[in-house]
Amino acid sequence: MNSPRHAPASRNPLSILDRFPRLGAGLLAIVAGAVAACGFQPLSLWPLTLAGIAILAELVMRCASGRCAFLVGWCFGLGHFTLGNNWIATAFTYQAEMPAWLGGIAVFLLSLFLAIYPGLAALCAWLALKVGRRGKAAAPAAPTAFLIVLFALPAAWIVTEWLRAWVFTGFSWNPLGVALLGQFDTRGLALLAPWIGTYGLSGVLVLLACIPGYFARLGAPRCGLGRWIWVLATVAIAAPLVLVMTGPDRWAKREEGEIRYTLVQPDLRQEVIDDPRQYEANFIKLAMLSLQRRPGEKRVVFWPESGLGDYLRDGYPDYLYRMYTYAGDPLLARQRIGRMIGPYSVLLTGAVDLVMKDDKSVGARNTVTAFDGEGHILASYSKAHLVPYGEYLALRWLLEPLGARRLVAGSLDFWPGPGPRTYDLGSYGEAGIQICYEIIFSGQVVDPRNRPDYIFNPSNDGWFGTWGPPQHLAQARLRAIEEGLPILRSTTTGISAVVDADGIVRQFVPWHRAGRLDGRIPPPHEPTLFARYGNVLPLAFSAFLALLALSVVALGRRGR
Repeated sequence: MNSPRHAPASRNPLSILDRFPRLGAGLLAIVAGAVAACGFQPLSLWPLTLAGIAILAELVMRCASGRCAFLVGWCFGLGHFTLGNNWIATAFTYQAEMPAWLGGIAVFLLSLFLAIYPGLAALCAWLALKVGRRGKAAAPAAPTAFLIVLFALPAAWIVTEWLRAWVFTGFSWNPLGVALLGQFDTRGLALLAPWIGTYGLSGVLVLLACIPGYFARLGAPRCGLGRWIWVLATVAIAAPLVLVMTGPDRWAKREEGEIRYTLVQPDLRQEVIDDPRQYEANFIKLAMLSLQRRPGEKRVVFWPESGLGDYLRDGYPDYLYRMYTYAGDPLLARQRIGRMIGPYSVLLTGAVDLVMKDDKSVGARNTVTAFDGEGHILASYSKAHLVPYGEYLALRWLLEPLGARRLVAGSLDFWPGPGPRTYDLGSYGEAGIQICYEIIFSGQVVDPRNRPDYIFNPSNDGWFGTWGPPQHLAQARLRAIEEGLPILRSTTTGISAVVDADGIVRQFVPWHRAGRLDGRIPPPHEPTLFARYGNVLPLAFSAFLALLALSVVALGRRGR
């Protein structure tokens, strides 16, 4: 018999959980969550996302109580959201009234809340496992027990991600399924999104991550068969997944449309975009990038959110026009825009409209306004899904006396608009509009009663750091795939892009470069299954997986 000093070291890296179950499980879950976040842009290391979820499933299997399972999932979420949302800290560097170091604390505090959702998913998987065990403890190596987790964890994950998108106005940034989106010229496994949506795609990722763990429990470990089964199962999953994620997208149609466009990225940095002294210089930069290249050109011109500082509507007090509008006259400012784009063009641009009461501004609206070649206003859309603490200060009565401020400059809160709308621009197509942050909400970007030809997504990503812009574009691509609609993103600093209805990036302007894109707007597809039924599809997929988990429970009880 070996003495404890000379006992052979365990080959299982999870053996630390047997020595220090609470501390070890929590720390490992935090690391696993951070590892899983590496699958998002800009790193795009999607195999690490699979590895992180696989570790989470193993930890849930080893939990002795529901409280342990929830805390394991919560720790996973803490690491996951802290790393994945690190770009939020950058926004505080542009807010003079709050210290920059507060940004890191804000990311951590937000992650403390968001981590509840993975915690709930882990808890639900453990409860299903408990039912399968009839309340008795079972060895973590039991294949049937793990099969319950294999189905229950993705089922619960789908529901909790869907909840994260709307509870307390929602924050659905970086659903897990984004990691399965390919590079610019391929959809990867996100080609499933038209049938199961983004949240269903997250469930597929969790399911794939858990499968090797199940096969590792099969066979006879003592004779080495179990290890070979695990290797073969892993290769069987990994090989086709690598081909789909990195190979050419043979099913993408890559069709050409008829409506010409000019899409502008002026590279207006956050330091100058809200400075009234820079408004004229900013306009000139936008105008120079938008000039016609052929006389009489008929096109749609797209400008970003926050790029235009002028107040262009009539009815505001004169002092506001004198301070913020070209020549102190909104009519002259609109006519100048018309001359710049040309008589046969239409401009869609981000702007700010004021809400007036008794000649005083009591609120603001983040809008996109359409102008024709004579400077007439054709249509206007107001952002509906506002950013909490960015465009309005929630609980202002409580937080403002404590020194809290909005991240967006100014003291007026933005007011929400009515939601997705489609605007008929005649020969320039029917345009749907989603401003900045609105594009991340799966199933909430299109008016179901009036489907557009394309979606315009202007954004100001200048305060999103280096991680935020590519993550934002990735989520816009998923909306294009889900809805079967092209998306045109014009941003202040990047990444601006033209995305076709298959989610393929046709053209883009890199981050922190000024440029313009010209071409024809890709045509829309016929309405996808997701466009017709929305998030009913991922929830139905979740119910199917839950039914499979219950079936395993029932079969396990019959076999005893």
